[in-house]
Amino acid sequence: MKKKIYKLVVTVSCLLALVSGFAIASGSKVAKPSPDEAIAMLKAGNERFVTGKATQPHTDASRLALAGKEDQGDHAYATVITCSDSRVPVEILFDAGVMDIFVIRVAGNVLDVDEIGSVEYGLAHVNTPVFVVLGHTQCGAVTAVTNAVQGHGHPLERNISPLVDNIIPAVKKAIADNPKAHGADVIPHAIEENIWQGIEDLFMESPVSRDIVNSGKAKVVGAIYDVSNGKINWLPEAKTAEILKKVEANPKRAMEAMAK
Repeated sequence: MKKKIYKLVVTVSCLLALVSGFAIASGSKVAKPSPDEAIAMLKAGNERFVTGKATQPHTDASRLALAGKEDQGDHAYATVITCSDSRVPVEILFDAGVMDIFVIRVAGNVLDVDEIGSVEYGLAHVNTPVFVVLGHTQCGAVTAVTNAVQGHGHPLERNISPLVDNIIPAVKKAIADNPKAHGADVIPHAIEENIWQGIEDLFMESPVSRDIVNSGKAKVVGAIYDVSNGKINWLPEAKTAEILKKVEANPKRAMEAMAK
């Protein structure tokens, strides 16, 4: 039954993507998908990529010409932050094209000031209905921090250390929550915790992101990309809701949405 439902979602998403592509190619603007529709489009795109049925949409000359005339905010349906790792080509793994995804890339897919500002732009100005924190297997940044926390680290260049320090709380939580895991066995747990840490960092520092999610205009979701087979494992949306609720009760959360 679940497989039938999933196939139906994928089919509907593909039809939505085709209709959207036709309308855009003809020069007419279409309404943005809902958060759930946008997530379904991402899932369908990854399914096409994994099964060898990628359509490589929105990569032709007409799409480029359209990009030169129109605002990305009229077209992009997702904001995605992922690692800079060359094994994680965002548009390819989602079978998307030009003006489809607002992409943020940084080692370890951490969310600090620059990245959070980029997310705010994606949600509040590009008006994407979904924001995805996309971690991946075999993440070098998470691996390095995990080794360091466990006492097996090595010296890092002066600018790398402050870049990956956001990952430290995630690694410590992974160790605490999985006491039987040691050494490299901690890494998969830390990769997932790093995604949740990023979402918490976003909500703590971005009142506008909290407001957009609370209003239902957008969803924030976590996912892990498997570099060995191309599949994306989508994490429970309920966890994001738990984090948001926790942050809303934290008196240390940022409250001023606009710069002074």
